[in-house]
Amino acid sequence: MQLYTKILIGMAVGVFLGFLVGPNSSLLPNTGVDLGPDAKVLNAPSGAPMPEATGLKTARVVEEGAAAEWLQVEWKLTPNKVLALSTQGVSAKAGVTYHGYVSASSPDVSRFAPLGRSLIEYTEWIGRLFLALIKMVVVPLVFFSLVVGVASLGDFRALGRLGGRTIGYFMVTTVAALVIGVGLANIVQPGRLLSADDRAQLLASYAGSVGSTVKSAAAAPSMLDQLVAIVPTNPVASLANGDMLQVIFFALMLGIALTLMEVSRAQPVVDLFARLNDAMVMLVHVAMALAPYGVAALLFKVVGSTGLSVLVALAVYGVVVIVGLLLHLFVTYGLVVKFGARLPVLGFLGAIKEALLVAFSTSSSSATLPVTMEACEENLNVSPRITSFVLPLGATVNMDGTALYQGVAAIFIAQIYGMDLTVGDQATIVVSATLASVGAAGVPGAGMITLAMVLTAIGVPTEGLALILGVDRLLDMFRTTLNVVGDSTACAYMARLEGDALEIMSDAEDRANPKRGFERRLEAGPHPVPEHGSDPE
Repeated sequence: MQLYTKILIGMAVGVFLGFLVGPNSSLLPNTGVDLGPDAKVLNAPSGAPMPEATGLKTARVVEEGAAAEWLQVEWKLTPNKVLALSTQGVSAKAGVTYHGYVSASSPDVSRFAPLGRSLIEYTEWIGRLFLALIKMVVVPLVFFSLVVGVASLGDFRALGRLGGRTIGYFMVTTVAALVIGVGLANIVQPGRLLSADDRAQLLASYAGSVGSTVKSAAAAPSMLDQLVAIVPTNPVASLANGDMLQVIFFALMLGIALTLMEVSRAQPVVDLFARLNDAMVMLVHVAMALAPYGVAALLFKVVGSTGLSVLVALAVYGVVVIVGLLLHLFVTYGLVVKFGARLPVLGFLGAIKEALLVAFSTSSSSATLPVTMEACEENLNVSPRITSFVLPLGATVNMDGTALYQGVAAIFIAQIYGMDLTVGDQATIVVSATLASVGAAGVPGAGMITLAMVLTAIGVPTEGLALILGVDRLLDMFRTTLNVVGDSTACAYMARLEGDALEIMSDAEDRANPKRGFERRLEAGPHPVPEHGSDPE
């Protein structure tokens, strides 16, 4: 069975189990309750608030009141929680079971299945381990491959031509993605279809998550600051912290320096980095052996933790985003692949299918980067000097899927608030989202944070982010997949412009050749490495 088939099976298992036995499953007893920041725990129905419940986040449902209007809940306090309450003047005891009442109709009160949440806690480590293995390879792979790629150019001036074309391509496709998103949102107007009750529930449920996002957006550095910050003052620290733009810049400069040295002195360094790069590629294949289990655990958590009520309320908004992503994929990227890279569109997507499956499961184009580089080099025959420059840069600054989603989300939120955006406002969305998507590389949680910047630019309340947080994780999977398609498309197009002979390796060729592609690469097994100074047999 081929690797991508195993990954698909893992994805299907994760989704099925998420709906069947996840925290929001209707088949399991929902005896747990999550309490939002504004939830009130009373000592009796319509009674007084209980000081012992200050800051309480979860409790167990003991009994439902008449007509399910009130829920009787119970909880125990840990010694740390008792200590924290004592600093607020609340006297409580650890280990004692407290009882109280909460309103079942409150948007700050939501039921869940404790068994489903426990299952997620028990299996989440598998997905986290898979992600950690992939991320472990990202920085060294980008660094070694980029140094070797630049050094192999000989004349580093060719890098300027490649860089200019790549950045220009990224900007054009980002604008195209935003135009598609804004256009669809104006035609469908999904914000007009959300009821007032759903709006109130979403605002209450996710209001607490908005504060940190807005705070991060306010603290985001300016475009000029980010431009200056590309140059690392301490390259070793940049490598350790995974600051990708700084790593790319340092690798470029080191590669250029090697081309300016005498060949006899530079060649040993290039050979060493080339061998280390080969080792990183093999580590990618080791990590991919865990991929079917990792993606199953990741999707089990995502699907199991997402309530169906939220999905139904935001269904039209989600469909508009996904339709926009598909339009951008098959129209914008399809034209580039067909006429720019001169490859069949479906064959191209099939060649990078492993990268797309990992991107969909992890929602991280940076984490998918090692798999994307391997897919483009082995399955599309793109030269390493192209992949080592275009793909790391694209994973850092090219976010067409994120930009399109921001265009739809900004208009969706404005429509819910009853705000009519002018043509100038919508042009501001396009410009600000384009700049934000390029400049958000060093900002954690780039999608939501840059959306907060876009909303501020057009005067829409940033509290509206709470309206879409419920489905953001699911939509993030789709837009990350589009981001990876965009990076791969740019890589193939730039390779064609630079004279690479592109060809798609079929699944049969992949199975037949253990030295290429994703199949059978680990079959040879371990072997002793010759000692220094001895000749390999």
